[in-house]
Amino acid sequence: MEIKIKQNVLQANANKAQELKKILASKGIFMLNMISSPGSGKTTLLEKTIPLLKSRYQIAVIEGDVESHRDAERLDNFGVQIASINTGGSCHIESVGIEKALNSFDLNHLDLIIVENVGNMVCPAEFDLGEDCKVAMLSTPEGADKTAKYPLLFREAKLTLLNKIDLLPYLNFNKEIFYQDIRNLNSDLPVLEISCTTDQGLSAWINWLENKIKNKKTKKG
Repeated sequence: MEIKIKQNVLQANANKAQELKKILASKGIFMLNMISSPGSGKTTLLEKTIPLLKSRYQIAVIEGDVESHRDAERLDNFGVQIASINTGGSCHIESVGIEKALNSFDLNHLDLIIVENVGNMVCPAEFDLGEDCKVAMLSTPEGADKTAKYPLLFREAKLTLLNKIDLLPYLNFNKEIFYQDIRNLNSDLPVLEISCTTDQGLSAWINWLENKIKNKKTKKG
């Protein structure tokens, strides 16, 4: 019975996600779904990313948290559209929540939507939100074994961000194991090493985003 219920939930979510994909495609909006464990640096990365893009693109952010709106409040002064989703205990956002958030946005004047999912590397990987791609984030203090421990996320992702790279001299993070696990799971998965403290790798991240935004606009045309 439990398996049947889960299958029904996933199918209903997938159906709604397909509806959202069509809407976003018709508007030429690129949407990405950022997934990581708590404390990996997703919100800090957004604080760095938005100022580097907002002069050229119209951006919206969907903030997912179990409780509180603190991450959304951190981004409130950046002049972008923000919607906050509290899951009330659930470990992931579902596509119906994304639909409500999209209804609060002016989709005619958006180029990029970034979904910051609930801090969890397991459940969010299972749920399609209508996004163009999932971005997996891992921070060096978490350890190099997380890729092997949470394989679905890295199989589903189109990009991995290895954050807090500036801390490597102080940690026992084995990059050889990390990259070997990535190759074993998803040999085509690109990895960007970044640091929001030193700005290392941020230009490559911005270039990746801009290419995705432009490609989505081209497909619309």
